[in-house]
Amino acid sequence: MIRNFFLHSFAFSLLIALEAVAQIPDLPKGARTHWIIREPEEIVSYLIFDPATVKERIPSFLRFITIGELAADQIFWAKEHLGKNPTHADWGISFIEIVRMKIFEIDGHSPQWPENGAAALWFARVVPADSTSELGPGKPFLALEFWMPDSMYVGYMRSKGHYARYGDVRLHRNSEGKWIGSIDADGLSVVSECMPTGKVEGFGSSGMQVFVPPAQSGITTIVRVAFAGHQERLCSEDSFWQFRGVHPLIKGMTLGPSSFQFGYDLIGGSYHR
Repeated sequence: MIRNFFLHSFAFSLLIALEAVAQIPDLPKGARTHWIIREPEEIVSYLIFDPATVKERIPSFLRFITIGELAADQIFWAKEHLGKNPTHADWGISFIEIVRMKIFEIDGHSPQWPENGAAALWFARVVPADSTSELGPGKPFLALEFWMPDSMYVGYMRSKGHYARYGDVRLHRNSEGKWIGSIDADGLSVVSECMPTGKVEGFGSSGMQVFVPPAQSGITTIVRVAFAGHQERLCSEDSFWQFRGVHPLIKGMTLGPSSFQFGYDLIGGSYHR
């Protein structure tokens, strides 16, 4: 029961605002850059974490959404998890993904991908620390990590107001149809495998998000994105994520089934906050 409930009640409410027609919403005016993603294929998992492990990364104007407050709002998976893990009330919620794309452009420039090159990200759900303030349209996320396997392009992204760090990220599908991803970054080694199974779900999705760079990153802008067309299949039960090293990710805990997502288009840009 928690398998389907978690995925559909948490994952989609966390990431996607469902609409009847898959049409990309209009971004607000004033974007400093033009970001395009087309034909992505990605492994995604939801991960809870101890905010104390990344406390230096959250800007003072934000706070993490916690499992405790979700449980208080009667979110089923949060109540169930907290019942089994009462010390996790102050833990945050996030997602990690490894994604390859047919098109990834910022102002017409693309990275030089290595063989099976991909990007990886770890984003946490946040809200303004002051409940009377807001960040504009879209669900806000703190970009705890965004790894790219092209160091020159990382510098280009940062110069454009898009947070990124170098990491050797790969994703490929083997002859059996299984997706295999990896991340080798400072203090971290990740391996992930996903065999998509079951029917395709998620037609007709569209939404907006706001990505805030980590504190002390040197990036002073935020990134707004709009997207439409998410489709997904669950990963089989023998799929996994393996974390090694000294990075805060290794102390987190994945929840629910991973999924293989694809089919959407995304546009975005950097903005003054």
